[in-house]
Amino acid sequence: MRKLIPKFLLIAAIAAIFIAYQSLGLSEFLNLEYLKNRQNDFQSYYQSHIFQTLLAYFAIYIFVTALSLPGATIMTLAGGALFGFVTGLIVVSFASSIGATLAFLASRFLFRNAIQERFGDKLRAINDGVRRDGAFYLFTLRLVPLFPFFVINLVMGLTPIPVATYYWVSQIGMLAGTAVFVNAGTQLAKIDSLSDISSPSLLLSFTLLGLFPLLAKKLLELVKSRKSLSKWPKPEKFDYNVVVIGAGAGGLVSSYIAAAVKAKVALVEEKAMGGDCLNTGCVPSKALIRSAKILSYAQRAKEFGFKSGTIEFDFSEVMERVQRVIATVAPHDSVERYTSLGVECINGRALIKSPYEVEVQGRLLTTKNIIIATGGGPIVPKIDGLDQIKYLTSDTVWKLRTLPKNLLVIGAGPIGCELAQCFSRFGSQVTMVDKAPTIMGKEDPEAVTIIAERFKAEGIRVITEASAKKFVIAGSQKQLICETPKGELTIEFDEVLLALGRKVHAKGFGLEELGVRLTDRGTIEHDEFLRTSIPNIYCVGDVAGPLQFTHFAAHQAWYAAVNALFSPFRSFKADYRVIPRITFTDPEVAAVGLSESEAKGKNVPYEVAIYKLDDLDRAITDEETHGFVKVLTVPGKDRILGATVVGSHAGDYFVEIVAAMRHGLGLNKILSTVHAYPSLGEANKYVAGVWRKAHAPEKLLLWVERFHRWRRS
Repeated sequence: MRKLIPKFLLIAAIAAIFIAYQSLGLSEFLNLEYLKNRQNDFQSYYQSHIFQTLLAYFAIYIFVTALSLPGATIMTLAGGALFGFVTGLIVVSFASSIGATLAFLASRFLFRNAIQERFGDKLRAINDGVRRDGAFYLFTLRLVPLFPFFVINLVMGLTPIPVATYYWVSQIGMLAGTAVFVNAGTQLAKIDSLSDISSPSLLLSFTLLGLFPLLAKKLLELVKSRKSLSKWPKPEKFDYNVVVIGAGAGGLVSSYIAAAVKAKVALVEEKAMGGDCLNTGCVPSKALIRSAKILSYAQRAKEFGFKSGTIEFDFSEVMERVQRVIATVAPHDSVERYTSLGVECINGRALIKSPYEVEVQGRLLTTKNIIIATGGGPIVPKIDGLDQIKYLTSDTVWKLRTLPKNLLVIGAGPIGCELAQCFSRFGSQVTMVDKAPTIMGKEDPEAVTIIAERFKAEGIRVITEASAKKFVIAGSQKQLICETPKGELTIEFDEVLLALGRKVHAKGFGLEELGVRLTDRGTIEHDEFLRTSIPNIYCVGDVAGPLQFTHFAAHQAWYAAVNALFSPFRSFKADYRVIPRITFTDPEVAAVGLSESEAKGKNVPYEVAIYKLDDLDRAITDEETHGFVKVLTVPGKDRILGATVVGSHAGDYFVEIVAAMRHGLGLNKILSTVHAYPSLGEANKYVAGVWRKAHAPEKLLLWVERFHRWRRS
């Protein structure tokens, strides 16, 4: 409350000045007629008291502009009439800039924190743009008198533009307009109304002047683009509007969008349509997880009221089911489907010969644009002795038909955790090793604790803070020697699964020869429009980063396709504000936005609302009470900063929270939404209720209680 006192005092002072300004009739002194009638008196006084007049005028001008009082135009004319063009221009220029900066600071002091807290998610793109190009856009606004200067002062105060930048850009940007009005003031006797100065032709001239920097920027981008492409001959005619390389999620969506807007598009894939997600990633892993979960239900038979439960299975048949699922989903990503949508699908290895040419199996395709969606593959680390071991990765594990007796999983991220739990449920003795202090290091610590406890209960051996040193073969036994804080540790195994993440495929198909720049992480360097260092080559998915999710690649693909097809007429900056993620362990871990540990690390103020699933009726009936819904909000407000949901089917029902974040809906909106009973989705409503209860208006409720007591009397 004490922090608000200075703001209240400032608002009260400004309000008092406005009231006095109106009630005392001070506006009568800031009009053209009064100025013309008293011009001779003012000039006589100025000749006798030069310094005092300049100082008084300077102070009054600052006062008027700082408080956004009407009359700045008349003050500017008065400056020209009193002091002449040169002196008037200097005095008015500095006074107006200082006054504008004071108004800017007042707006920032009074309103910025409140506005940013309330609408920060919606203003993030604007804030980023101001940080990057704020001086440029402010300069443009200052050149256009159609935008009231006092509005610019107040609005820019809400943004992160530095004060010093605001001052000097205002000083320079307002100079042209100030000069026009000061010069008009030197001819005051000839002016009958302000419209004599602000004529339509003058306003149009200033508007064109203000638009010039924007047009110049676009022109420079066009020149820069053409220059970067000038070393390669441009075909007279193109075969395609866009050639997409890679038929994973990013490539499929890119080509689908291009075809939907009637562009001619070619989709080039060297291996199988659908990419890693269909063939070796999302689809097979979820199929295997489902089979393992059915088996786990039998193992938990007593929880559901059965004396026992057994399922006979052949592991090879389970793995064949996985292949059957892949084959069932495959038509969604097939050549036949995409051909019917208008995409020309070409099988073969693509080689980019120039920004306009892609060679496939000896055939040269000419194209206006290229989209790179070549994905990635499993990381294979350099560990002594690994070359002597027949190891598995997320690409090759699907070839297994014999269940490993002892499975070693190196890596405790999402892939490692999902597959470790699967194989453990099928009967493998699973040991998981990771050099990090915990499994699933990116997730909320409370979520990690639940998964770690479940792993322990299911017999999975988890060894953290252990670095793989070397593999050895002792007789017929395979061993891994690890370095741990307690010394060396030897782990025996039959099969080893490398689950250390994925590396991108950004080399070997011509980008290096063209000079397309890569980042230190090996991804393709690109701007916010997903353009690479060669402006008609775009990238999406794993090769673009920063995230490696199928849905993220598809999200990027929309921006890349639209920007490639409609630039320079219309371009869209990729929006990564609300990107969910799910680890499909049992229970699932779903997250979006900030986690509590991230908020602490970034010093972001937050509040936490937690609802535990052991209180949820549907979770109780399903015997799935392990988990919680945790939501981070802005202090004192229901705006969601992030959420973590742990539980059975968490990834299905937490989408309501994702939608709320994406569209700026707070917890009160979720609370007021009717949720069917009994459903897991009610957990979202109840966590909103937890937040609401923590923010109940206690003082108001005391009066309501008295009201009801009175009505009973």
